[in-house]
Amino acid sequence: MTTPTHAIEAVFREEHGLVLAGLIRYTGDIQLAEDALQDACVAALKSWNAAIPRNPAAWLTTAARRKAIDRVRRAKNLDTKYEALGYLGASATETDEPIVTVEDERLRLIFTCCHPAIGQDASVALTLRTVGGLSTPEIARAFLVSEATMAQRLVRVKKKIKEAGIPYRVPDSTDLPERLPAVLAVIYLIFNEGYAATAGDSHLRSSLSDEAVRLAAIVDHLLPREPEVVGLLTLMELHDARSGTRVDAHGIPVLLPDQDRSRWDRNRIDSAVSRLDEVVAMRLPGPYQIQAAIAALHAQAPDPDATDWDQIAELYSALERFTDSKVVRLNHAVAVAMTGDRPRALAMIHDIDGLAGYPYLHAARAALLRDESRIDEARVAYEQAVELTQTAPERAFLEQQLTELPRE
Repeated sequence: MTTPTHAIEAVFREEHGLVLAGLIRYTGDIQLAEDALQDACVAALKSWNAAIPRNPAAWLTTAARRKAIDRVRRAKNLDTKYEALGYLGASATETDEPIVTVEDERLRLIFTCCHPAIGQDASVALTLRTVGGLSTPEIARAFLVSEATMAQRLVRVKKKIKEAGIPYRVPDSTDLPERLPAVLAVIYLIFNEGYAATAGDSHLRSSLSDEAVRLAAIVDHLLPREPEVVGLLTLMELHDARSGTRVDAHGIPVLLPDQDRSRWDRNRIDSAVSRLDEVVAMRLPGPYQIQAAIAALHAQAPDPDATDWDQIAELYSALERFTDSKVVRLNHAVAVAMTGDRPRALAMIHDIDGLAGYPYLHAARAALLRDESRIDEARVAYEQAVELTQTAPERAFLEQQLTELPRE
């Protein structure tokens, strides 16, 4: 039986971005909207014990609007703030349908968070918080910074949006390219959190990855045949085409070589590759197109042994010219290892600074050390990865790898 707590968690996970985006448009204040939604969730825990409403998201939207009004009424300078909020008190009525009627509030919110007056890292972090519903610790892990640092960053950017009066809208077509890099970065990070969750009991959060693909398709409609938009959309679709094989029946991750390729969505793969070929022919390369090309090589290989690792390693080398990402350098090292040059790959990993808290670095290093029969070192590396991993399924996977190491 679904409990109120589970229902609220489900709504927050599935509908958070839409509900919060509507509240932000309604109040004009990100912090007020977040606080009001939190108040509404607390109220729901008490109210839903008798019966869970037919449309929980609509109930939360209505309740949060009322909580926003209550907060404004309790605030100092009541008249000024109430006037600024305009029609708040007049429109908060019960309904079975979501009050939000704007075509896509989440897209408005993404472009607001990605205003050029805001730094890209801050834009991405705030959008992950508001649209993706990620917690501050989850975002901090995505950025490889401390939770305190991320919390301060989020407070500063919300304050800046409010003080600068940044408009809540999708910009004109002439302004879109300026915000595009931050918008694409946001969408991809939302996808990644759905594709491989950084915390929790589930490795996959399909609602987030589905939302990211949908948002990218909207941006593609706004900026047709923009190479990097097509590149990102193609990249996500190629990854998503094999999502059904990425965990086993118990939710434990399945490595790419061990996935059942007969269950991959070949129609979606073929469509994505065809679209990628068209945009690559435009000869305007970018990082998302390169990552999509890497994903395409994986998706098109009929079996693991047929994977063109030499070309993948070359593509990662090209990708490094577009980004200074340490994670890209790690992936490059793994590709080099798969070409057969494990000693060079281990040296490349050793030279990566700043990823000591990143579990995948230790897991990759452990696998290479195991293959080089350096079992004691591999055991230590696996133990480091287990300690750092925040999701139960990945921890179970790594612990299994650890127990399968031969005893010397």
